[in-house]
Amino acid sequence: MNPRNFFAELKRRNVLRAAAFYAASAWLLVQVATQVFPLFHIAEWVMRWIVVAAVIGLPFAIIFSWFYEWTPQGLQRESDITPNESISRQTGKRLDRWIIAILAFAVVLLLTNQFVWHKNAGEATAIPDKSIAVLPLSNESGARDELYFADGLSEGLITALSQFAGLKVINRNSSFQFRDSKDDSKTIGAKLGVAHLLEGSVRRAADAVRISAELVNAADGTTLWSQHYDRPYKDLFKLQDDITTAVANALKAKLLNASEAAAQSDRPPSGSLPAYNAFLQGQFHFQRNTQADFREAIDSYQAAVSLDPRYAQAYAAMGYAQTFYGDYLSGVQTQQIFAEARTSINTALTLNPNLAAAHGAHALLLAFADLDFAGAKSEFERAVQLAPNDLNLVASLAQMRAAFGNPEAAVEPIRQSLVTDPRNAGWYGLLAADLVASGRLDEAEQATREQIALESTEQGPKGRLCAIEVLRGNAAPALEKAKQIAPGKSRDLALARALQIGSDPAAASAALKTLIDRYANTDAYHIAGIYALRRDPDSMFTWLDRAWANRENNVCTVYYDPFLLPYKSDPRFATFCRKIGLPTPAEIAAEPKS
Repeated sequence: MNPRNFFAELKRRNVLRAAAFYAASAWLLVQVATQVFPLFHIAEWVMRWIVVAAVIGLPFAIIFSWFYEWTPQGLQRESDITPNESISRQTGKRLDRWIIAILAFAVVLLLTNQFVWHKNAGEATAIPDKSIAVLPLSNESGARDELYFADGLSEGLITALSQFAGLKVINRNSSFQFRDSKDDSKTIGAKLGVAHLLEGSVRRAADAVRISAELVNAADGTTLWSQHYDRPYKDLFKLQDDITTAVANALKAKLLNASEAAAQSDRPPSGSLPAYNAFLQGQFHFQRNTQADFREAIDSYQAAVSLDPRYAQAYAAMGYAQTFYGDYLSGVQTQQIFAEARTSINTALTLNPNLAAAHGAHALLLAFADLDFAGAKSEFERAVQLAPNDLNLVASLAQMRAAFGNPEAAVEPIRQSLVTDPRNAGWYGLLAADLVASGRLDEAEQATREQIALESTEQGPKGRLCAIEVLRGNAAPALEKAKQIAPGKSRDLALARALQIGSDPAAASAALKTLIDRYANTDAYHIAGIYALRRDPDSMFTWLDRAWANRENNVCTVYYDPFLLPYKSDPRFATFCRKIGLPTPAEIAAEPKS
């Protein structure tokens, strides 16, 4: 058959129309799935298999249309149909109409996506008018060691404004990143997602305090309210209240009136300014997040409670600092500092049972020191009940609930926490971990890249990018990403993961041996994950038991560890969960769905 006759035969048998109909239908199916699947959190691998199946099916559809034809009597082989019985021309016209209809529907879908869904998405992320970021007050005292005082007053304003209903207040972690920023108000407002900025300066000299405060419309930089205060130092608390009230009135915000919520304050009950000053010094060091600064913070909090023995907030903060400090130590030293943290937190709870910070500190200690994950979850629940506007606590509770078998449910609360703390790299990391566990790898990759953009020197997020490629089954990209990580534990772990799915079994075994030699006594948990990748569940569970024996607190992540989850149906998984105080998969499945 010459090419011209062959082409004519393709047209007569409607092969070209059938191919066009199949391609249009498959493309439409993919477009609909792309829009609908995320609403039901359907795993990305399902979408990929739909695309693969559509591509594979095209040649079969073409071959089928060559050999078969629809007739009034049903589907018949083309070779069995006499020319006077063929209705290929009528079938071709029907196919033309169907192709036009599918393409028209696709155009409507694209226009809807562009002008309706995108418009609604933009509206959802619109900046609310009642929103504010407190930028760190500049220290005009002239002495560098007075910076803690300016920062403390700034953080106090954030805490106070957070007590107002319907007012979005940006967390310290994000707003303080704009200290001495050269960005204009519009840029800062856009980056933080707020309509207003509170900025100013503080000067403390002898027994006097001078504060200048200004409420700015972020969009155009205009001043909505400003005031200069010169007050005796002894009136500091009254001065803070005056500023908070003035700003709240300007924004027409009202105090929270939640029956379950309790007023949260960082002030000493005695009104002791020396105690408050020591507390602010502790907060300044705590926020710096280093081993040496945790030690400094503990000493400052100790000074605060010595000046006011009923200062529950200082005891709670000291418990936090002692718990974090203990994580840097080992052996007897760790146990000693954890015991001191327990004393601090118990004292805070005795002095003020309704102090959210004390319950949050207790939750952290239970998870870190005691590996009592059920107790930690209960304490986070109580903390959120007392301070529902503290989204740090809300996100912590969400992550603890993820540990109890529902990582998908943690995604939205952490996203909400990022609304008031949009530059918190740690929350992006937790969000990415929950998205990975939920099979939403593309979203997880995006969240990880956001985290890296905020803390580019951290190696852990880069390791997660490697892990995502491992989960996708992409050996070469996974290995490439692993090699980009700086030498250390993150690199060793990423290399081991990437090599397990590669084509070099000897290199994979050598990488595992490196992990065992270096981290068997400190990170048996992740070694278990490597054995999971090697499809060796016996060794995996052996190393999980070793991680528990090592008292590694990351064992609580089994329900959102994508390398361990494939073995969730193994009876030993339930046994391990029961051992560490988490519910079994069967118990989770039996829980009522909210």
